[in-house]
Amino acid sequence: MKFLPIIAISLTNAYFSVAFSPLSASSTKIFRPPTKISFKEENETLDKTARDKKAGAGVATLPSGNLLLFDPNEQGKFQGTNFLELRTSAGAAFVPPPPPAATIIAEIPPADAIVEDTEHFLEHLDVDGNLPLNFAKPQAPATATVLGRAKLITDDAPGDIEHVVLRLPEGFHYVEGQSLSVIPPGTDPKTGRNHKPRLYSIASTRYGDLLDGSTISLCVRRAEYYDPVTGIVDPAKKGVCSNFLCDVKAGDVVSVAGPVGKTMLLPKDPTKDVIMIATGTGIAPFRGFMHRLFMENTLARHMFGGTAWLVLGVPVSGGLLYKEEFDCMMRNAAPGQLKIDYAISREMTNSIDGGKLYVQHVIAQNGKELFERLDAGAHVYFCGLKGMMPPILETLENVAKERGLVWSDKLAELKKNDQWHVEVY
Repeated sequence: MKFLPIIAISLTNAYFSVAFSPLSASSTKIFRPPTKISFKEENETLDKTARDKKAGAGVATLPSGNLLLFDPNEQGKFQGTNFLELRTSAGAAFVPPPPPAATIIAEIPPADAIVEDTEHFLEHLDVDGNLPLNFAKPQAPATATVLGRAKLITDDAPGDIEHVVLRLPEGFHYVEGQSLSVIPPGTDPKTGRNHKPRLYSIASTRYGDLLDGSTISLCVRRAEYYDPVTGIVDPAKKGVCSNFLCDVKAGDVVSVAGPVGKTMLLPKDPTKDVIMIATGTGIAPFRGFMHRLFMENTLARHMFGGTAWLVLGVPVSGGLLYKEEFDCMMRNAAPGQLKIDYAISREMTNSIDGGKLYVQHVIAQNGKELFERLDAGAHVYFCGLKGMMPPILETLENVAKERGLVWSDKLAELKKNDQWHVEVY
């Protein structure tokens, strides 16, 4: 029995292997060259060989030994450890080096370190996509205690809007952008059953206005119905829950449920812009956003690398909600990181038709910038009365058309990328 080498070459991993396979004496004949070859066949073979060499086939196009074709250290199982070079140079004496030392967290920071107190004990609430949901349900609500209430607008502004702070029971937590259900006391005279829960956007961060993680704040407009003939408030048609909240006093108890909501959360990527468009009490979730990004000393604030842009619509200057807080945030924010536009409808005019200025006009006047930010990955949020959305959508469609875009396609893209967030009521 004869053994002939079978040489297998793999260019994929740059290894050469030689195997020996037994062949019978008769089978070796198939490897013998033909005893005769015609002059024509010989010339064709030579011509083909020359052509192949000229084209680079069969000829090394890279210098040998430089690992340009394949570097086992980077592309193989050595994964950048340089073990290949160490093995080659050390030979049999090679000993793998010890792994890198683990990062050591100092109990006492170095003398030159800058140390700050931060809010951090509730940062786990939304880690890895987890959210606090339904600590209590409407059928079995929890009891919150009123800590305080304050009117937010001046007397010359229409209506009544109150800021209400509640102490939550232990373990009841939430994150920015979620909502709280409030069950007003008493029963519905039409059904004889308990009142249905009313949903309110949360106006504070997870740490609350007291920064102890146990409070929650609401921004509530008193719902009243004015008789169109007499101009007098009809108490029979007043909002049950809003009037209850706008009249509470410190020490009162409130039945609450929740939290709920997954659609109005801040972007996971802290480098993305946050565009917030609100009318009236729709400012609530954005107050929470802005306190987290520009007021509280949290990792979220330090990591935020985008631009926050607020557009708030109100009827008169006396109705600007939380303006003193926002003015402070403007001072805290890095240059260009916070932008605020107010649309005060009864006091401002738009540059489009000279009429009253509403939030949709602010969008139209800044359409180019808005779309450029959206194209760069910005998240846009809308909150307020549902009547705000039709003129906003019409405006966005017009801006898209001016830019040569089909708005329905752009909207679908924003929703697919989770850049579009709406909470209206």
